[in-house]
Amino acid sequence: MTGTSENVGSTTPEGGPGAPGPLSRGSLAGKTMLMSGGSRGIGLAIAERAARDGANVVLIAKTDAPDPRLEGTIHTAAAAIEAAGGKVLAVVGDVRDDETIASAVAQAVDTFGGIDIVVNNASVISLDGTLKVTPKRYDLMQDVNVRGTFMLSKAALPFLLEAANPHILTLSPPMNFSPKWLGANPAYTLAKYGMTLTALGFAAEFAAQGVASNALWPRTTIATAAVANILGGAEMIRRSRHASIMADAAHAILTTDSRELTGQAIIDEELLRERGVSDFSGYAVDPSAKLMIDLYVDR
Repeated sequence: MTGTSENVGSTTPEGGPGAPGPLSRGSLAGKTMLMSGGSRGIGLAIAERAARDGANVVLIAKTDAPDPRLEGTIHTAAAAIEAAGGKVLAVVGDVRDDETIASAVAQAVDTFGGIDIVVNNASVISLDGTLKVTPKRYDLMQDVNVRGTFMLSKAALPFLLEAANPHILTLSPPMNFSPKWLGANPAYTLAKYGMTLTALGFAAEFAAQGVASNALWPRTTIATAAVANILGGAEMIRRSRHASIMADAAHAILTTDSRELTGQAIIDEELLRERGVSDFSGYAVDPSAKLMIDLYVDR
């Protein structure tokens, strides 16, 4: 963690959680979103926000049975997405597996007629330093974070190229080359920056065809299982924001013309401010707490 914090207020944000407000430029009704992960946390929040528009959501996730360390499974996520108003297809599998990816893409096309959006949400985190990180953990982060992002997007691209407003959205940070970040946990940083490079590479490669590709990252920590289990428990959750801020930022990106917004590493709060949000206190878990700035974000 950065150890950087700030005060927050106590009123509801304009266009706050779930509200259309000034954030959106359209609807995701009838759009088909293919997402890696999504059983919980930020991915599920993004999927539920799309579902409120009436989107179709195809989830690839491993959590088929309850895990005492993690809240939710792919099945509880599917139920939540349906309850929010969307149609859902749950594909139990691993984004590292090419057959799983091919099956999910085929099922998305067969069931919903195409793919409009890919959200690369699945990610593995280990904040061990170089001398402590194991080869197995290093390979897992590279395989899920970087290879999974590349291969899932690659498999969906033939269908994205046929879509009316195609987007690839990858949940990864801006490439901050400060020694503070480069030296903190290089194995994880390599994997996350690899995701961002992949997103920017797709943007450059497919700009002429109108496929948008962007990275999205939170300015502050988000109240997720990873934050609780790895970064600091209940106190860190208290100093975090709800995942709805990332869901609103993602929705704002995905409803923007794909030729208008691409090739960017976007911070959630910065985008929402550009779209007219001025009060973010409604996103805070505890409006009286000091928010913790997230990894790779300078104050």
